[in-house]
Amino acid sequence: MQTLKERFTKDIAPKFHKAHSIANVSSIPTPQKITLNIGLGEALKDAGIIDALEKDLTLIAGQKPVRTRARKSIADFSLQKGAVIGLKVTLRRDKMWHFLDKLINIVLPRVKDFRGISGTAFDNRGNYTLGMPEHTVFAEIDPAKVTKTKGLSIGIAFNTEDANLNKTMMRELGFIFKEE
Repeated sequence: MQTLKERFTKDIAPKFHKAHSIANVSSIPTPQKITLNIGLGEALKDAGIIDALEKDLTLIAGQKPVRTRARKSIADFSLQKGAVIGLKVTLRRDKMWHFLDKLINIVLPRVKDFRGISGTAFDNRGNYTLGMPEHTVFAEIDPAKVTKTKGLSIGIAFNTEDANLNKTMMRELGFIFKEE
């Protein structure tokens, strides 16, 4: 069975190139990186959550996450400058393609009542952001061992800024969009 990367380079990209009359091959919408992000607001009260979710995110992404820290202190939120408030991972090249394949074929079908992803979650630069309600939908995570379920933000950055072309490419890759 072909991987998503092989299918993209051999089948999807050449067909897309012809169908959309794109002049330059480099202008074909191609995912460049995927960013996974978990916000940890409650980590200010319980530092053990950081380590547990760091292990989970390492299993999901296949590489160690970076701890994001607060840039400034905010007294109303009991937030001090430098406190850990999240975890993030940036995937590129083969790890990105592997994660994308896993997301499309395994993870999204496991989401309860999945009817497709939103077609309006593109930013003004043509990048797509997907929110997962809980990180336990990933096959690597054993729900019985999870102490705290958290949401997960998945950002897919493309090399083109045309959201419509990027959306069409996502459909070609296998993403299912809701009817809106």
